Amino acid sequence: MGLFDKKNCDICGGKIGLLGNRKLEDGNMCKDCAKLLSPWFSERRRSTLADINAQLAYREENKTAVSAFRVTRSLGLGTKVMLDEDAGKFIVSGARRWQDENPDVLDFSQVTGCHIDVKENRSEEKRKETDGRMISYNPPRYTYSYDFDVVIHVHSPWFDEIRFRLNNSSIEVKPVHAPSGSLAIGGLRLQTGGGGSHDPRQNVAYRECETLGEEIRQALTQVRQGVRDSIAAANVPKIAKQCPCCGATSIPDANGRCEYCGGAM
Repeated sequence: MGLFDKKNCDICGGKIGLLGNRKLEDGNMCKDCAKLLSPWFSERRRSTLADINAQLAYREENKTAVSAFRVTRSLGLGTKVMLDEDAGKFIVSGARRWQDENPDVLDFSQVTGCHIDVKENRSEEKRKETDGRMISYNPPRYTYSYDFDVVIHVHSPWFDEIRFRLNNSSIEVKPVHAPSGSLAIGGLRLQTGGGGSHDPRQNVAYRECETLGEEIRQALTQVRQGVRDSIAAANVPKIAKQCPCCGATSIPDANGRCEYCGGAM
């Protein structure tokens, strides 16, 4: 078969168009089937047909979980972390109609960690000479930009990390420069001064993203810990006690009440 011979999708059986093939470890998949996979899944090329079919079955079941999901708390700007605190579940989606996107519904207990990854980039500022040349300042001047990535570590058969950009656009921070001047040395005139220092936390947008990122981190780590505490409490051996109300020896129920008279123990 030639390099550009058309193939069939091993998932749905349909024809795969030019540039539409998504290669698997032991087969081929069309781009339409690939769109049904989790957006956080990144191991396609190392996945078998059996792996993909299993995930597609999970994604179909996930639609039921999406229908039952009720947002009680939402955190984020474009992409949001949405919590269903009553059901102990959360989703991450940037879609306005997120129900149509079939976002992965995860249990709080699946969270294994969360941190904020702040990326700094810098670009050098230059000045224009009278002859049109762009030359560096002395010392060099830079403009800085920052991006905030939320990284949620999860325990899932299909992916172990959810990473998304918190800010909608890069946050630009320009240093405050000292007055500049010039100095003649050996017939050459050099630009001097103008060195600057910058503190990104002086930028309002930077502080807002920093605060929001920490709010997301705390929310996810706290709900995870709450689930673990509940599991630990449920596994504590039940001990019979004497009821102060009726005097009977009883093992308190889930609400800490006597099984005979219902009094608090």
